Amino acid sequence: MYVVVQLVVGSLGHRYIREEAMADPRTVVLPCGVGVPALGQGTWGMGEDPGHRSAEVSALRAGLDLGMTLVDTAEMYGDGAAEEVVAEAVAGRRDEVFLVSKVLPTHADAGGVPEACRGSLRRLRTDRIDLYLLHWRGAVPLEETVEAFESLVREGAIRSWGVSNLDVDDLADLPPGAGPQTDQVLYNLSRRGPEYSLLPRCRELSIPVMAYSPVEQGRLLGHTAVRDVAAAHGATPAQIALAWVLRHEDVIAIPKASSSAHVEENRAALEVDLTAEDLATLDRAFPPPRSKRPLEML
Repeated sequence: MYVVVQLVVGSLGHRYIREEAMADPRTVVLPCGVGVPALGQGTWGMGEDPGHRSAEVSALRAGLDLGMTLVDTAEMYGDGAAEEVVAEAVAGRRDEVFLVSKVLPTHADAGGVPEACRGSLRRLRTDRIDLYLLHWRGAVPLEETVEAFESLVREGAIRSWGVSNLDVDDLADLPPGAGPQTDQVLYNLSRRGPEYSLLPRCRELSIPVMAYSPVEQGRLLGHTAVRDVAAAHGATPAQIALAWVLRHEDVIAIPKASSSAHVEENRAALEVDLTAEDLATLDRAFPPPRSKRPLEML
């Protein structure tokens, strides 16, 4: 479950706390004061094949049992079908779950945001979304989208809002006083661009980053360096890739898993402690950025 906790300022200036009593002992605190698991669950690709629905629901429920109670979805995923899978998975357990969904930029105007939110609420079979994100920046002025988000907060339809796929310049264009709870971006060993300026800027703003596709949709798993580090730890390559993302105390990872066994594998990544030698090995294979790179998306 997620909890409201007292904010603590860490060595990098971000807000976090470790909550040992939780099933997931590693917690990231959002600016609003809500603590969420550092390791959550993604749903990109779920709901697209009815034959996989039962396994997807079971996987999400297994994750809840293991403390991975942050569940990320979006109206775009399967044209809303992923939200329906989530609804089935969290039925009877809604209060344990921190639900994240996203509005498409084409729906991000003053009238579109509330309409899209109502659609997501209906598919999720809930009365509120805990964190509602702008999926990426489009043609609608950010000020208009933020005003619509704040209206939904006042109505109780959403508890907080954030952004996704926004780079440093985009964050600077948010209206004065805007308070996004996260910036969800593509971040993994092979997509290290955010380390150059985006992660530092988010730390300055005390905004945790939420990393999607933390194992690059499986493409990292065959890399020699990842496999070598995994072998040294008696772990799987996926666990090493996840542990690398989770080495940051202010980054939330949301891998997708479509089976209970895969969920259990992901959860065990929290037990992997990468050494300085491991990190050096991975740096050689996946060098950190030496200059600004355009923010990548999948």
